[in-house]
Amino acid sequence: MDAYPGSPPLPVYRLKTPTRLAEEIRADGTVGVAGVKRLVAAVCSAVDAARGYDVVELIPFATSAVRDAANRDQIVTALRSEAGVDIGFLPGEEEGRITYFAAHRWYGWSAGPLLVLDIGGGSMEIVQGRDEDPALALSLPLGAGRLTRSHLRDHPASPKQVKRLRRHIRDVLAPAVQRVSLEGRRHKVVATSKTFKQLARFAGTTDPSLPAGTRVLTRNQVEKWVPRLAAMGPAERAQLPGVPRARARQLLAGAVVAATAMSALDADRVEICPWALREGILLRRVAPLPRPDTLRQVKLVESSSATVSRLDEHRQNRHG
Repeated sequence: MDAYPGSPPLPVYRLKTPTRLAEEIRADGTVGVAGVKRLVAAVCSAVDAARGYDVVELIPFATSAVRDAANRDQIVTALRSEAGVDIGFLPGEEEGRITYFAAHRWYGWSAGPLLVLDIGGGSMEIVQGRDEDPALALSLPLGAGRLTRSHLRDHPASPKQVKRLRRHIRDVLAPAVQRVSLEGRRHKVVATSKTFKQLARFAGTTDPSLPAGTRVLTRNQVEKWVPRLAAMGPAERAQLPGVPRARARQLLAGAVVAATAMSALDADRVEICPWALREGILLRRVAPLPRPDTLRQVKLVESSSATVSRLDEHRQNRHG
């Protein structure tokens, strides 16, 4: 992206390479050799693309799949030696805060208090607040990939498996829900993750009262789709609009988390926000950078200072 303060973090070039790390996480918490190789190849492709587009600064960071891996140090070493980059990490709560920051910037101050939900591959973030810095940020081990490995090994999945998963999600959510204030449950509820975006593509609707293209997903819509997704295999889910094959397997778990969390938080619907963690990191990064019109701004500040001085002088003369 072309970045400077005051500009929206809109990409001028985008490269995506599926790594399917969730499929390679073993019982001991390590990422398998095949997953590490795919990850290294993907990062090398990103680095090559950055060089080809004369990127001035590359900001590499990893989320929960790598951050929480038991062999994280080995993965970091492989990326450093083979791709030439040092990967940064963010704690889950900080991911939530930055995602909330991006959503707050997208909606603006007129939106009022926000309750932001984000379902990733390894964790789920629940963030609540009114200002740009949220009052509450929680990270829970309820990622769609993690729960698929632990509770949904069969596809299609049986009703018993889905019921057991839902019970597990409710147990993990219960302490977190107690920390979300009752007032927070009346906030604008916003969802930012790929899971919510994919669900909204085929299960949600558009709201004419919102900006064009904004999709809304209701709790009833998600609940209706949970048994339908459970009856499908990954190949069938990948035929749904907006669902890539690489994420089709974990879509059911994501839908169960979404439905259960919305029920626990008494959220009848969520609005899908296009900005999330990536945009939040970019917005935070560009804040200290000089604007292209820095010199003009300096002149305006000098002019404004002179005006203030004249006003002060005028007040002193009036009040003697």
